[in-house]
Amino acid sequence: MSVTPMMAQYLEIKAEAPEALLFYRMGDFYELFFDDAVAASAALDIALTKRGKHLEQDIAMCGVPVHSAENYLMTLIRKGFRVAVAEQLEAPEEAKKRGSKSVVKRGIVRLVTPGTLTEDTLLDARAHNYLAAWCEVRGKGALAWADISTGAFHVAGSPRVRLGPDLARIGVSEVVLAEDSGVEGIVEDLGAAVTPLGRSAFDSGSAQGRLQTLFDVGSLDAFGSFDRAELGAMGALVEYIEITQRGKLPMMRPPKREAASTLMAIDAATRRNLELTRGASGGRDGSLLWAIDRTTTAGGGRLLERRVSAPSTQEDIICARLDSVDWAVTNDTLADDTRATLRRAPDMDRALSRLSLDRGGPRDLAAIRGGLEAAEMLFSRLSKTDLPLDISDLIGQEELLRLLDAALVAEPPLALRDGGVIAPGYDTELDEARKLRDEGRGVIAALQKEYVDATGIGSLKVKHNNVLGYFIETTATHADKMRTDERFIHRQTTANQVRFTTVELSELETRILNAGGRAQAIEERIFASLSSAVLAASDSIFAAARALAELDVATALADLARGEGWTRPRVDGSRAFEVTAGRHPVVERALKRDGAPFVANDTALTAEDGAAIRLLTGPNMAGKSTWLRQNALLAVLAQMGSFVPAEAAHIGIVSQLFSRVGASDDLARGRSTFMVEMVETAAILNQADERSFVILDEIGRGTATYDGLSIAWATLEHLHDVNRCRALFATHYHEMTALSAKLTGVENATVAVREWEGDVIFLHEVCDGAADRSYGVQVAKLAGLPDAVVARARAVLTALEEGEREGGTKPKAMIDDLPLFSATPVPVPAPKKESAAEGRLRDILPDELTPKQALDLIYELKSLT
Repeated sequence: MSVTPMMAQYLEIKAEAPEALLFYRMGDFYELFFDDAVAASAALDIALTKRGKHLEQDIAMCGVPVHSAENYLMTLIRKGFRVAVAEQLEAPEEAKKRGSKSVVKRGIVRLVTPGTLTEDTLLDARAHNYLAAWCEVRGKGALAWADISTGAFHVAGSPRVRLGPDLARIGVSEVVLAEDSGVEGIVEDLGAAVTPLGRSAFDSGSAQGRLQTLFDVGSLDAFGSFDRAELGAMGALVEYIEITQRGKLPMMRPPKREAASTLMAIDAATRRNLELTRGASGGRDGSLLWAIDRTTTAGGGRLLERRVSAPSTQEDIICARLDSVDWAVTNDTLADDTRATLRRAPDMDRALSRLSLDRGGPRDLAAIRGGLEAAEMLFSRLSKTDLPLDISDLIGQEELLRLLDAALVAEPPLALRDGGVIAPGYDTELDEARKLRDEGRGVIAALQKEYVDATGIGSLKVKHNNVLGYFIETTATHADKMRTDERFIHRQTTANQVRFTTVELSELETRILNAGGRAQAIEERIFASLSSAVLAASDSIFAAARALAELDVATALADLARGEGWTRPRVDGSRAFEVTAGRHPVVERALKRDGAPFVANDTALTAEDGAAIRLLTGPNMAGKSTWLRQNALLAVLAQMGSFVPAEAAHIGIVSQLFSRVGASDDLARGRSTFMVEMVETAAILNQADERSFVILDEIGRGTATYDGLSIAWATLEHLHDVNRCRALFATHYHEMTALSAKLTGVENATVAVREWEGDVIFLHEVCDGAADRSYGVQVAKLAGLPDAVVARARAVLTALEEGEREGGTKPKAMIDDLPLFSATPVPVPAPKKESAAEGRLRDILPDELTPKQALDLIYELKSLT
């Protein structure tokens, strides 16, 4: 069976992107065929149909409307698919000129992948969507990453051992790797998509040429000095963007080189344990970012996320950020006015990116206009203040702003094809076309009146039909008079009427019929001109957007500090860690929502020379993990340039932050909970140095008691003697409290509790000293274990403790002595039987008793007891 021309075209285009689902444009729909249709119909839950046959097999088919395609794209990308979009590259009328059966030209205009999204509906406005590429040259690795929706472009040295932590810090969606790179597993563990690319794409020599072409420069020296691995990573990134965008490169900022030593190192496990930008559910809720984000702009939200993910280790940068927040705290009225203006500032970064890729619309131009208006207004308001931020980038585009303000209507439509984008009065030719399009009847009526006045024939009419178009109609009686006027050209004679036209009417008819298309064409031309003007000023617009984001973050953090009673930390190059009345920002926000107070605690962990470790003991549910995490988060907040939830804080700069808190297994990689714990602990002990801050919770709990105690003991000694770091170490092994007498840098701390009638009351207060008990049975009772189980646990615990007080018991003897394991079990307390009086009271409704009945009931109950 022969293949139809359309299906031949489809198969040819599909061969260009065999790994992607092909969205094949047919009129108002994107159609999918064959296996693509089967996969898409299942993923999108849409109907699967068929269209003819191919090689004697039915052709599976499904489709989605063009106007709502973005929603379907979002679903497919989230489910791990890649999509190739094939558009019609010519109008059907053009195809017909080649023959009535010619197929409209189509071609792939874009590959949609997780790291190359630009549409607002497919992206989180307050988060970056990074695409990364990693290259290794002679054992030296480098990572380049870019967000094509904002133009951000970065590169950094990243040896193989650092690749996982670096990707976790950046939060990438997709990573481009050389074939057989050997690091695919690292990327997949972080949940990012892996895209292999030929090794030639990572060649540093050709990469330099691609980068020079991208930035239209003859040399990269102005951007910095890059080694071969860095050039290879950047070059591969640019080549992949060019492949997916089919040659249309987005507007990119010059690459910014980052040094690892300027940022706090936080590995993936620590980020997960501390929930910096993602909560336990995987979303923002419950994370540190969720608790502190009061930014009002999308750009500010993205900048805040970057700072939370990568706190600085440079004292001058940290202090400059704190100065900005301090200014906004002090000048609260001016800061609030600034925030009110920022709320009206659109996302210029992403609007500029879409315009550079020819995917922009009228509202993207309006976003540039709105952002520049806000920038100019803020500069006028703040330039004469002592604001410590450099805001000079907010101005410099006054001419562009005037152009956009004059050209665009106040509220442009979503799509250019909807019309009405350009303001009336901006273009004379456009105004004329619109008048003809919108007021054609009025123009014809005016011309009819002119003809009536000229001929004196009151019954003369200008009419229209589909055969003749516009014509002048009069009765046969007056026809002779019109024939004497050379202007009137005879068209048709009927039984009662004679029809004429004029050159003027024919030209007007042509203009009216073409007015709609002409108006559209003029608007498209003006839109293209405005877009070119915006793109020509892209560097200044990016700079203004960055300045707006800086203002947003500073005033948002100030609003948080004022509202929550946070204070400015002292951050310096020492090894201090002194916190007065510190609080956990996320837990405090959750408790405040429920109307409950948070118990603040001090932390003294300063180390002039050697280790400074607090060994924390106390029961579960007393707040040990909260105290550990809150101190780690205080370090993050201070070094990202934020005030902190405390009465006072002195933080010596932390170079590396490590956290081993919580328990989880990794079944996919065959790791038990204990194995995961040991892997994470090993990473800490192998990497931590004297400028690190480490929090460890319950090391060794996943194995036998003596094994676990031995591992915890040795770990604490290693932290003290080898790593010599600042650390908080929580444990239930009370035997370890003896180490404070042996290790000079270790001090004991405990969480205070009180017992009351067999129950435990948590005070959530951290104080000096050591706990003598874990209160596990009491906590089990609070959790709702049956009374019989709690009573049995108390009996076993008492027997074990008595064995210890008597000088210890051999394991076998202990088991034999314990009633739990003996042949004759200890009697389990029987459920308490209800008394007659209790049974009688259960049936009483007090509100329904009269005084006399209540008195009689008292006498009755007395007789039953």
